Amino acid sequence: MDQKSAMTDSHTFKHEAMKTTFTLRLIHAQAKLACDAANQAFALIDEMENVLSRYISGSDVSQINRMRSGQTLFISETCYECIRIALKIYIASDGLFDITLGRQIEHQKTSMTGVVPSIKGQLMVDPDRPAIHCIKAGREIDLGGIGKGYALDCIVPLLRDLGIKSGLVAAGASTQLAFGENSWDIELTGSTSMPVVELKNQALSVSGIEIQGSHIVSPRQTEFTQYPHARVRVVHEEAACADAWSTACLLMTESELEAVKDRITIHCS
Repeated sequence: MDQKSAMTDSHTFKHEAMKTTFTLRLIHAQAKLACDAANQAFALIDEMENVLSRYISGSDVSQINRMRSGQTLFISETCYECIRIALKIYIASDGLFDITLGRQIEHQKTSMTGVVPSIKGQLMVDPDRPAIHCIKAGREIDLGGIGKGYALDCIVPLLRDLGIKSGLVAAGASTQLAFGENSWDIELTGSTSMPVVELKNQALSVSGIEIQGSHIVSPRQTEFTQYPHARVRVVHEEAACADAWSTACLLMTESELEAVKDRITIHCS
């Protein structure tokens, strides 16, 4: 994505984490203060990756994915809150955003051949404390569809506390979050069918098949042989929600999209 801005005192910082490049454009008169703030934000993202990634041994998610039937696992507040947000969107999207398709997601991401793994096992999120209960072993979670947006939501309060009053933070080319008094014009590189979106204290997330191909697993795979849309852009106040909803909306029919447009702003092509 390209951002266009006439703002001065804008400083750009990049960092590799969560299998993408995080880019922070921070508005501040002092470059050193902006740099120090960016470094602290990147350190927080690294901490979150160590908790949320299914690929890091010892992370909360990797421990959840190894749970045995009847086991209870206490997890960090960070992972617990991310899972709770995902669960809310799972319910609101009629199950189209599902983080518990970990085995199926891994099968599709790695282009494995053969039969797609069956869905089995059951996990329960404790409603009162940061814990996961394994009702039946076999279910695995993957926070790839929400974790990056959630990380953006978490670093903005930190940046504000460190004196950064305005900026645009991004997780790769998929999700961006604007905060503060400045507005930012966002457009997709090479896009001719979607308008430029002006973001101010909002997030924009994009899902599509043009770059990563058919990388999103649908819980209703027998119903669709292909995605209903080539690309979806979602605007929401929170980056985690925009991230997750863009995944769900890519799988929705036109009538289903109409039913959720009172909650989110959607552009499709």
